[in-house]
Parts: sequence; structure tokens; C-alpha cells
Amino acid sequence: MITIIGAGPIGLACGIALKQREIPFRIIDKGCLVNSIFHYPTNMTFFSTSDRLEIGGVPFISHGIKPTRREALEYYRRVAESYELPLQLYEEVRDVRGEDGNFVISTDKGTYESSKVVLSSGFYGLPHRMNIPGEDLPKVKHYYDEPHPYAFMKVLVVGAGNSAVDVALESFRCGSEVTMVIREPHIKETVKYWVKPDIENRIREGSIRAHFNSELVEIRENAVAIRTPDGILTIENDFVMAMTGYEPDFALLRRVGIALEGKEQIPSHNEKNQESNVKGIYLAGVVCGGLNTNKWFIENARLHAEQIADDMARKLRKA
Repeated sequence: MITIIGAGPIGLACGIALKQREIPFRIIDKGCLVNSIFHYPTNMTFFSTSDRLEIGGVPFISHGIKPTRREALEYYRRVAESYELPLQLYEEVRDVRGEDGNFVISTDKGTYESSKVVLSSGFYGLPHRMNIPGEDLPKVKHYYDEPHPYAFMKVLVVGAGNSAVDVALESFRCGSEVTMVIREPHIKETVKYWVKPDIENRIREGSIRAHFNSELVEIRENAVAIRTPDGILTIENDFVMAMTGYEPDFALLRRVGIALEGKEQIPSHNEKNQESNVKGIYLAGVVCGGLNTNKWFIENARLHAEQIADDMARKLRKA
């Protein structure tokens, strides 16, 4: 029995590849099916076209050229049903012990024996913290769903990437008074090309205020303090949307024994078969990039499933 940790698109792809090779497996996830996509903003549209999000040969037909979050959720439900994938959802993996051929998976619901393990846990579950006073106040949100709760409120958006820009524009158009705090001197070049001119024009005309080369240094009940090139600025504030990015569960990786390499904390693994430095434990998907969460996406990480399944099939035949 193989255990796949993570029921995101790449975890599902790994399950499909194992099923096609008649290798028994289970998929465990601490949240719902494709939990990360579920937690994307309600109105989000993917950067990729639908064909690049397909797994298992199941066609993904969307109404537009680029699919929406809602369409993706429906698609991956259909994939899971089509392949009758054995899912154990809302079950958090606490630890992995043992060695190749004889691992024990401990979760908050039980323990399981597993001959090999695939870690495909993504990165969206743990936000980058700013580590500043007031970050734990209820007004601070590291996840964004929709703009309505922030209508007519003073909203501070931290960041200059796609998430921050989407939050700023949607909140502004819902009646929020929006201020952005951006470390860089400009909006990131990686922002979706059809959105970037919109945010730049709103900033230029003053509809959305932006402080470049700046950082948030303190969050208070009714205000925030920002370090700008001209000094500390204090402004009134109701909500802070901290779109500071996310990171893999490094604590779990360390407990398992996987080495983290370099400044970007890239988990040690063989790129030919995705096996980590711990024999019998494989890595799949965005977790392979460490802090470089922009390296792997669904469209270019799908191949991990085939690499892993091929390697496991070869080794299990020899056993």
C-alpha cells in the first residue's frame, strides 16, 4: 500500500498513475478535495487554460479560455469520481516513521502502514508571516474569499503580486477605501497581463493609494504603521489583507528526515524519479520548489505522477 499525502491536483494525478499500474494506494488530506483551490478567491480565474489543468486524460471543458475556480472544483470532483480514488479527507498527517517498505503514517484519526510515501502537500496551508506586532489580531486576513465583507471599510493590502492586486481591485470596486503597501518600487511583472494595466491606472489616478519601497511595521486595532521612504506613516484601518505568499509544511518535511537545501529551502530529491533523500519517500508538485512556490504549477508538475509511478512499479517488481 502506498500513501499519498495531499489531495490536490498533483496528489490526485499520482493516485491515477498508481491505479493505472494496479498499485494499491490511499490519499490523505487535512482538508477537502483540492483544498488549496477551494481556498482561492471566490471569483478567481486561472492563468492557465483548461487543457493545462487536465489530469488522468479527463477533458476539462470551461466556458471561457481560462477556467474559473468554480469550474476547477467541479472538474477535480469529476476526476476523483471517474477513477474512484480512495480519499481520506479532513485527516491531518502528524508524522511519518520507519523506512522504505515499512513506513507508519500517524494522523489525527489513526495510524497506517505504508510501503512507500508520496508527499504532495502543496504550500497553500501555511502563509508567510510578517512577524510584526498585531499580526494575530482578528482584522488581519492571510486568505481572501470575496470583497463584500470589506465594503465601505478601510482596507490595507500587503503585497504586489496577483493575489494582492486581485484583492485591491475587487475591494475597491466593492466600495472599500484601499491602500497598498509594496516592498518593491513597482507592481510585480508577473501580475496577469490583462490585470496589470488596471491596477497601475487605478494607482496613477489615486483611486487606490500605494506606498512603494515600503513595509508594514505594526498593526493596531484601528490603525496601521507603515515604514515609507519618507518615514513612519500611521493611517486609520479596519482590515489588513496580508497577501504575503505561502510556504510548504517545512516542519513535516524535517520530521520525516528530508534535507532542505539552500536559501530557498528546496527539499532534496532526485529529479528523474522524484525520490527524496529518504529512500521510499517521494515528492510531487509545488512542494519540490521549497520557498520558490512559483516554480511548479499543475501544468508542469503533472509529469511527477508518471515519474513516481514508473519508479515505484519498477522497484516493486524487483522486491
